[in-house]
Amino acid sequence: MILKKNILVLLIVFISCNNEVKQPQLVNKSGMIFIEGGFFEMGADNDEARPDEYPKHKIEISSFWMDETEVTNAQFKEFVDATGYITTAERSINWDEIKSMLPPGTPKPNDSLLSPSSLVFKESNTSNLNDYSKWWSLVREANWKQPFGPGSNIEGKDDYPVVHVSWEDANEYCKWAGKRLPTEAEYEYASRGGLINEIYSWGNQKVNDGNLKANIWEGIFPKSNSLNDKFYYASPVKSFSPNNYGLFDMAGNVWEWCSDWYHANYYSMLPKEGIVDPQGPKKSYDPVDPYSEKKVVRGGSFLCNDSYCSGYRNSARMKTTPDSSSLHTGFRTAYSVKK
Repeated sequence: MILKKNILVLLIVFISCNNEVKQPQLVNKSGMIFIEGGFFEMGADNDEARPDEYPKHKIEISSFWMDETEVTNAQFKEFVDATGYITTAERSINWDEIKSMLPPGTPKPNDSLLSPSSLVFKESNTSNLNDYSKWWSLVREANWKQPFGPGSNIEGKDDYPVVHVSWEDANEYCKWAGKRLPTEAEYEYASRGGLINEIYSWGNQKVNDGNLKANIWEGIFPKSNSLNDKFYYASPVKSFSPNNYGLFDMAGNVWEWCSDWYHANYYSMLPKEGIVDPQGPKKSYDPVDPYSEKKVVRGGSFLCNDSYCSGYRNSARMKTTPDSSSLHTGFRTAYSVKK
């Protein structure tokens, strides 16, 4: 997600040290859905689209497998128990490793900001939707086991999506499981569920019209949430109906990491035809924050709202640094069909 310069330091405190996972297991495709390959038009579907969702372009996707839900706390715990892996949010940061990624002359932050920590949402009465620091706090010792910091836990939440995981954490989980993160193109293809040029994974009907369709922010963001969907934060996986491919929470609940680097102009860099299984740009570029390399996240979260962030649209793109973690970011895995 894009943060202003005055809180850029909050995003950089999650740089990973070497924490290689060396205990892969046999690939288990239970809980995964086979997605038949095909063609689709990737990109903007309506006037809520942002510039980086244009131009719309035709893509061919090969068949692949995808988790039917986001990776859960129970699944991530199994990985940690088997490998001893320590997430980026649980590690202290070496200033010398990250200062080269920042604008020249950026002062060293207080040592407390280099302690293990992660971003936690806080409700705010602000009307300035450009100042992300108003609703995000960097909380020391907040991590996947303690989502809100010391004193919190995930007891009784085995079937909730794991959060406070960085792209690096998600990638290491995938290595252990013998899988991978989905590409951005695969994610959008899977989200659409075979529907042609529809806005959402369920069609064109607004998220709050008729039956509840996803876990989002209902009300005025970030001031008040009406809780019509009964969830203030993340919801257990499978709390809402799946899309036509049988995939749950492709929209809302938590943002999900993709394998691709983010580039604001990527779609315009692609050829007009013959695009097969795009892997994303070779380099990252975000004009709002040109000093930081970022990975794509997709699907929106429980904080998305049409008045601020309609990130649960099929074509919606977001981005954040691969070492960042927060209360509303998780992932699901994919697996290639062997040819």
